[in-house]
Amino acid sequence: MCGICGIIHDDPARAVQRDHLARMNRTMVHRGPDDEGFYLGRGAGLGMRRLSIIDVSGGHQPMASESGKIQAVCNGEIYNFQEIRDELIGKGHAFHSRSDSEVLPHLYEEVGALLPTKLNGMFGLAVWDEPNRTLVLARDRMGEKPLFWSHQNGIFLFGSELKALLAHPELAVSTDRAALSRYLAYEYIPAPHTIFEGVYKLEPAHALIYRNGSVEVKPYWGIPVGEENEGISEETAREELLGLLSRSVKRRLISDVPLGVFLSGGIDSSTVVAMMTRHMNPNDVKTFSISFEEKSFDESSYARRVAEHFHTDHREQACTPADLLALMPRITGLLDEPFADPSIVPTYALSLFTREHVTVALGGDGGDELFAGYPTFQAERAARWYRLLPRALRRGVIGPIGRALPVSDKNISFDFKVKKFIKGAEIDDPSIRHAVWMGAFSLEDLNELLAFDPGADVFADALRCENAATAASPGNRLLYVYKKLYLAEDILAKVDWASMGASLEARAPLLDHEIVEFAARLPYRMKLKGFKMKYLLKKAVGDLLPKGIAGRGKKGFGIPVAKWMKGPLKEMTCDLLAKDKIRREGFFRPESVARLVEDHMKSRADNRQQLWSLFMFEQWLDRWGSTQLAK
Repeated sequence: MCGICGIIHDDPARAVQRDHLARMNRTMVHRGPDDEGFYLGRGAGLGMRRLSIIDVSGGHQPMASESGKIQAVCNGEIYNFQEIRDELIGKGHAFHSRSDSEVLPHLYEEVGALLPTKLNGMFGLAVWDEPNRTLVLARDRMGEKPLFWSHQNGIFLFGSELKALLAHPELAVSTDRAALSRYLAYEYIPAPHTIFEGVYKLEPAHALIYRNGSVEVKPYWGIPVGEENEGISEETAREELLGLLSRSVKRRLISDVPLGVFLSGGIDSSTVVAMMTRHMNPNDVKTFSISFEEKSFDESSYARRVAEHFHTDHREQACTPADLLALMPRITGLLDEPFADPSIVPTYALSLFTREHVTVALGGDGGDELFAGYPTFQAERAARWYRLLPRALRRGVIGPIGRALPVSDKNISFDFKVKKFIKGAEIDDPSIRHAVWMGAFSLEDLNELLAFDPGADVFADALRCENAATAASPGNRLLYVYKKLYLAEDILAKVDWASMGASLEARAPLLDHEIVEFAARLPYRMKLKGFKMKYLLKKAVGDLLPKGIAGRGKKGFGIPVAKWMKGPLKEMTCDLLAKDKIRREGFFRPESVARLVEDHMKSRADNRQQLWSLFMFEQWLDRWGSTQLAK
């Protein structure tokens, strides 16, 4: 696990300054505290920070081919590297380490830009072909590892984090207001956009080829759509899924350093633990969880039940509100673009705690997006019936009653769910409906909030994903949208920020592309059966887990944002969103922001999502937005 970066000049005669490369590299020390490495060639430079996982002493990067003409850096892990290595040795290639990243320059010599199609792993990688002045960047299929790039004024830059690019003195940036609109709608900024104009995320399952000043970006893999296996039986699907889960977890146990697992007590992380005990002595499986004082957010009792059932070496840390609030300044420094999923706070706390004991942690991310595990999929089914009611009844009677429900600060409270449901159910397009259910602001809200025109394409990313999956059934089409947007741009981005901020490698066995392909081809009725979410996964692993774990409702991994903003964060919220400050910055209408704050503080409305999105943007603006003024 590493942080990588690079500089390529369109003019090969213009040398890359080592100081510029080192400055970019230094921004990512947390990603790789163990080692650093550089390559400087003709008008090109690569840098890396290393967290040593495989071949601790011999895995120094960049890695080179025998001739030294092909150089590679990689952030992540290549799980099938041993098979690739054996094939390459058979073709005459010589290796000098046991590192997974050493296969990259040799594999490139064999297959060129097809390289990522041969890999099973999580990665952001770069291969520099010196003789042909060609750079190949690639990002893993589901987007576990990030990669950013920009091409301005004859300089191509890339890095594992946005802050690495911002460290280059010649990068000119300004806030992209269209991206800000997207952030406020989704609570994250979907790829390929970033908060800065002219700086981009490489999308998951895409490769970028830079050659002599030209840039081409194209996909190398896609989630299957329209290939649903309606004839598969539940028992066959169950057996196949169990085999895939077992193989995927086994692949991800490769490590030369201590390894553990995040355990929430939900079905996904519990499934990972169950599969680990098939390949390890249960007493050697190290499980980690955190507990909260606020009971509507706490899941620690379930985690303990799972740990006791499998006899794991379990550790739990109690987190008070003061503990979590103390992490906010550090989190603000990690988040180099706006991000409003509050679960990053406990995720970072869990990562820090886990890192005290191990260097690698497996997790259960992806299960909800593969097998329909969010209540919004139940809501979609309910919305079909709701929309059959007369419009006048919905808007004139049910809507006002829902909005009049007493406000609660509890996690996913009844009034919160009812009001969210009514707001989204009135939207015709399914992908936009779900974006509104999951996000903070609708287009109507943005028109009232923003001091500029948000534009008509705020939800274009959701529509683009929906249109790409038209061959799929309606339910699988929605799952495709969730995998491409919410999973890649929220869940996996959050885990990468939080785990790497703690110098911890996080692995997601459920996102092995073989499991993703299998799940995508399953009929939707095996995922959401009636109103039963994750039907096939529960059927497959239910007997392996303690009683009641597979059938649990989804709680989520959150913090009491609504309560905090009326309590320990009240002063900070009011300062960050003060009218004069908002007016001076020029992004929002001060009166609209003031109304959101006042209604929440007086419990007239639960504006937790809207206020947290604004709260996090203002912190980003104070910390990182000034970057655009400092050059």
